[in-house]
Amino acid sequence: MIIQSTSARYFTAESLRASSSRQNPAATTTNFAENIHMSRPAQEIATLASSIAVSDDKSVEEKLAAIKAKDAVSRTQEDQDYLFANDKKLAEITSKSKSSDQLTAEELDYMQKAGGFVNTMANLSPKEKALYNKAVASGDTEAAAGISQIALIRMMGHMAGGANGETYDPLRKEITAANIEKYFCHSIVDPTGKAQSQFQFQALIQYLENTPDV
Repeated sequence: MIIQSTSARYFTAESLRASSSRQNPAATTTNFAENIHMSRPAQEIATLASSIAVSDDKSVEEKLAAIKAKDAVSRTQEDQDYLFANDKKLAEITSKSKSSDQLTAEELDYMQKAGGFVNTMANLSPKEKALYNKAVASGDTEAAAGISQIALIRMMGHMAGGANGETYDPLRKEITAANIEKYFCHSIVDPTGKAQSQFQFQALIQYLENTPDV
Protein backbone atom coordinates (compact mmCIF):
# COMPACT_ATOMS: atom_id res chain seq x y z
CA MET A 1 0.00 0.00 0.00
CA ILE A 2 1.29 3.46 -0.86
CA ILE A 3 0.19 6.13 1.59
CA GLN A 4 0.34 9.52 0.00
CA SER A 5 1.08 12.48 2.27
CA THR A 6 -1.25 15.47 2.52
CA SER A 7 1.35 17.76 0.97
CA ALA A 8 1.81 15.44 -1.99
CA ARG A 9 -1.95 15.30 -2.62
CA TYR A 10 -2.15 19.09 -2.45
CA PHE A 11 0.76 19.47 -4.85
CA THR A 12 -0.72 17.02 -7.36
CA ALA A 13 -4.14 18.69 -7.28
CA GLU A 14 -2.62 22.14 -7.73
CA SER A 15 -0.50 20.91 -10.64
CA LEU A 16 -3.50 19.43 -12.40
CA ARG A 17 -5.54 22.60 -11.94
CA ALA A 18 -2.71 24.72 -13.26
CA SER A 19 -2.23 22.47 -16.28
CA SER A 20 -5.95 22.44 -16.98
CA SER A 21 -6.12 26.23 -16.81
CA ARG A 22 -3.30 26.56 -19.29
CA GLN A 23 -4.92 24.13 -21.72
CA ASN A 24 -8.50 25.49 -21.40
CA PRO A 25 -8.78 28.91 -19.74
CA ALA A 26 -12.59 28.79 -19.84
CA ALA A 27 -12.71 25.61 -17.74
CA THR A 28 -12.25 27.55 -14.52
CA THR A 29 -15.32 29.70 -15.15
CA THR A 30 -17.61 27.36 -17.04
CA ASN A 31 -19.45 24.40 -15.54
CA PHE A 32 -19.46 21.70 -18.19
CA ALA A 33 -22.56 20.04 -16.73
CA GLU A 34 -24.56 23.22 -17.26
CA ASN A 35 -23.94 22.97 -21.01
CA ILE A 36 -25.39 19.46 -21.27
CA HIS A 37 -29.05 19.58 -22.32
CA MET A 38 -31.40 16.66 -22.90
CA SER A 39 -32.75 16.61 -26.46
CA ARG A 40 -36.49 17.14 -26.91
CA PRO A 41 -37.16 13.51 -28.02
CA ALA A 42 -35.26 12.25 -24.96
CA GLN A 43 -37.25 14.56 -22.71
CA GLU A 44 -40.52 13.32 -24.20
CA ILE A 45 -39.50 9.69 -23.70
CA ALA A 46 -38.52 10.35 -20.06
CA THR A 47 -41.82 12.15 -19.40
CA LEU A 48 -43.79 9.33 -21.01
CA ALA A 49 -41.96 6.68 -18.97
CA SER A 50 -42.62 8.62 -15.78
CA SER A 51 -46.32 9.02 -16.55
CA ILE A 52 -46.64 5.30 -17.38
CA ALA A 53 -45.02 4.37 -14.05
CA VAL A 54 -47.40 6.67 -12.14
CA SER A 55 -50.35 5.29 -14.10
CA ASP A 56 -49.31 1.70 -13.34
CA ASP A 57 -48.97 2.46 -9.62
CA LYS A 58 -52.41 4.07 -9.60
CA SER A 59 -53.89 1.09 -11.44
CA VAL A 60 -52.40 -1.33 -8.88
CA GLU A 61 -53.71 0.71 -5.95
CA GLU A 62 -57.17 0.90 -7.48
CA LYS A 63 -57.30 -2.85 -8.06
CA LEU A 64 -56.06 -3.55 -4.52
CA ALA A 65 -58.74 -1.25 -3.13
CA ALA A 66 -61.42 -3.05 -5.17
CA ILE A 67 -60.24 -6.44 -3.87
CA LYS A 68 -60.12 -5.26 -0.26
CA ALA A 69 -63.67 -3.94 -0.59
CA LYS A 70 -64.84 -7.56 -1.02
CA ASP A 71 -65.29 -9.96 1.87
CA ALA A 72 -63.24 -13.16 1.95
CA VAL A 73 -66.07 -15.29 0.51
CA SER A 74 -66.51 -13.01 -2.51
CA ARG A 75 -62.85 -13.03 -3.46
CA THR A 76 -61.52 -15.32 -6.14
CA GLN A 77 -58.21 -17.13 -6.00
CA GLU A 78 -56.97 -14.64 -8.59
CA ASP A 79 -57.93 -11.79 -6.23
CA GLN A 80 -56.00 -13.38 -3.37
CA ASP A 81 -52.96 -14.05 -5.53
CA TYR A 82 -52.96 -10.45 -6.80
CA LEU A 83 -53.38 -9.11 -3.28
CA PHE A 84 -50.42 -10.98 -1.84
CA ALA A 85 -48.28 -10.24 -4.89
CA ASN A 86 -48.90 -6.48 -4.88
CA ASP A 87 -49.70 -5.43 -1.31
CA LYS A 88 -46.14 -5.00 -0.07
CA LYS A 89 -47.13 -4.42 3.56
CA LEU A 90 -49.30 -7.53 3.65
CA ALA A 91 -46.56 -9.61 2.05
CA GLU A 92 -44.06 -8.29 4.60
CA ILE A 93 -46.36 -9.17 7.51
CA THR A 94 -47.15 -12.67 6.29
CA SER A 95 -43.49 -13.43 5.60
CA LYS A 96 -42.40 -12.10 8.99
CA SER A 97 -43.52 -15.16 10.87
CA LYS A 98 -45.26 -18.46 10.24
CA SER A 99 -47.10 -18.04 13.53
CA SER A 100 -49.63 -15.24 14.04
CA ASP A 101 -48.94 -15.16 17.79
CA GLN A 102 -45.64 -13.45 17.04
CA LEU A 103 -47.27 -10.53 15.21
CA THR A 104 -48.23 -7.24 16.82
CA ALA A 105 -51.86 -6.19 17.23
CA GLU A 106 -51.40 -3.60 14.48
CA GLU A 107 -49.98 -6.21 12.08
CA LEU A 108 -52.84 -8.59 12.81
CA ASP A 109 -55.32 -5.76 12.38
CA TYR A 110 -53.89 -4.91 8.95
CA MET A 111 -53.74 -8.56 7.90
CA GLN A 112 -57.35 -9.17 8.94
CA LYS A 113 -58.63 -6.10 7.11
CA ALA A 114 -56.59 -6.64 3.94
CA GLY A 115 -57.23 -10.38 3.87
CA GLY A 116 -60.99 -9.99 4.26
CA PHE A 117 -61.02 -11.94 7.51
CA VAL A 118 -63.12 -11.23 10.60
CA ASN A 119 -61.50 -8.09 11.98
CA THR A 120 -61.39 -8.91 15.69
CA MET A 121 -58.43 -6.63 16.41
CA ALA A 122 -60.57 -3.61 15.54
CA ASN A 123 -62.40 -4.31 18.81
CA LEU A 124 -59.34 -3.47 20.91
CA SER A 125 -58.56 0.04 22.11
CA PRO A 126 -55.06 1.51 21.57
CA LYS A 127 -54.31 0.76 25.22
CA GLU A 128 -55.44 -2.86 24.83
CA LYS A 129 -53.41 -3.25 21.65
CA ALA A 130 -50.38 -2.01 23.59
CA LEU A 131 -51.14 -4.61 26.26
CA TYR A 132 -51.34 -7.29 23.58
CA ASN A 133 -48.00 -6.20 22.13
CA LYS A 134 -46.34 -6.30 25.55
CA ALA A 135 -47.60 -9.83 26.14
CA VAL A 136 -46.27 -10.94 22.74
CA ALA A 137 -42.94 -9.21 23.31
CA SER A 138 -42.58 -10.93 26.69
CA GLY A 139 -43.21 -14.32 25.09
CA ASP A 140 -46.51 -14.86 26.92
CA THR A 141 -48.48 -16.07 23.93
CA GLU A 142 -51.23 -17.56 26.11
CA ALA A 143 -51.95 -14.17 27.70
CA ALA A 144 -51.97 -12.58 24.24
CA ALA A 145 -54.39 -15.30 23.08
CA GLY A 146 -56.63 -14.39 26.02
CA ILE A 147 -56.82 -10.82 24.69
CA SER A 148 -57.66 -12.21 21.25
CA GLN A 149 -60.51 -14.19 22.82
CA ILE A 150 -61.91 -11.01 24.35
CA ALA A 151 -61.65 -9.27 20.97
CA LEU A 152 -63.61 -12.19 19.48
CA ILE A 153 -66.29 -12.01 22.20
CA ARG A 154 -66.78 -8.34 21.36
CA MET A 155 -67.81 -9.35 17.85
CA MET A 156 -71.15 -10.25 19.46
CA GLY A 157 -71.85 -6.55 19.87
CA HIS A 158 -73.16 -4.93 23.02
CA MET A 159 -74.57 -8.11 24.56
CA ALA A 160 -72.77 -11.25 25.65
CA GLY A 161 -73.56 -13.99 28.12
CA GLY A 162 -72.00 -13.80 31.57
CA ALA A 163 -72.12 -15.80 34.79
CA ASN A 164 -75.41 -17.32 36.00
CA GLY A 165 -77.25 -16.47 32.80
CA GLU A 166 -76.64 -12.76 33.14
CA THR A 167 -75.68 -10.59 30.19
CA TYR A 168 -73.22 -7.72 29.90
CA ASP A 169 -71.80 -5.32 27.32
CA PRO A 170 -68.35 -6.65 26.33
CA LEU A 171 -67.59 -3.47 24.36
CA ARG A 172 -67.83 -1.40 27.54
CA LYS A 173 -65.84 -3.71 29.80
CA GLU A 174 -62.13 -3.00 30.02
CA ILE A 175 -59.63 -5.82 30.08
CA THR A 176 -58.92 -6.19 33.78
CA ALA A 177 -58.40 -9.26 35.94
CA ALA A 178 -61.72 -8.61 37.71
CA ASN A 179 -63.69 -8.23 34.46
CA ILE A 180 -62.17 -11.37 33.02
CA GLU A 181 -63.18 -13.41 36.08
CA LYS A 182 -66.65 -11.89 36.34
CA TYR A 183 -67.59 -11.51 32.68
CA PHE A 184 -65.36 -12.57 29.80
CA CYS A 185 -64.43 -16.07 30.96
CA HIS A 186 -68.14 -16.98 31.17
CA SER A 187 -68.89 -16.01 27.57
CA ILE A 188 -67.25 -19.09 26.06
CA VAL A 189 -69.08 -22.18 27.23
CA ASP A 190 -67.45 -25.58 27.28
CA PRO A 191 -69.29 -28.41 29.06
CA THR A 192 -66.07 -30.39 29.50
CA GLY A 193 -64.38 -27.53 31.31
CA LYS A 194 -61.26 -28.10 29.23
CA ALA A 195 -61.61 -25.22 26.79
CA GLN A 196 -58.29 -23.77 25.74
CA SER A 197 -59.79 -20.32 26.17
CA GLN A 198 -60.06 -20.87 29.92
CA PHE A 199 -56.33 -21.54 30.15
CA GLN A 200 -55.72 -18.44 28.09
CA PHE A 201 -57.95 -16.32 30.32
CA GLN A 202 -56.14 -17.60 33.41
CA ALA A 203 -52.80 -16.81 31.78
CA LEU A 204 -54.04 -13.30 31.01
CA ILE A 205 -55.27 -12.78 34.57
CA GLN A 206 -51.89 -13.89 35.91
CA TYR A 207 -50.10 -11.64 33.43
CA LEU A 208 -52.18 -8.64 34.49
CA GLU A 209 -51.59 -9.36 38.16
CA ASN A 210 -47.85 -9.74 37.65
CA THR A 211 -47.61 -6.66 35.45
CA PRO A 212 -49.29 -3.89 37.45
CA ASP A 213 -48.05 -1.07 35.22
CA VAL A 214 -49.95 -2.23 32.10
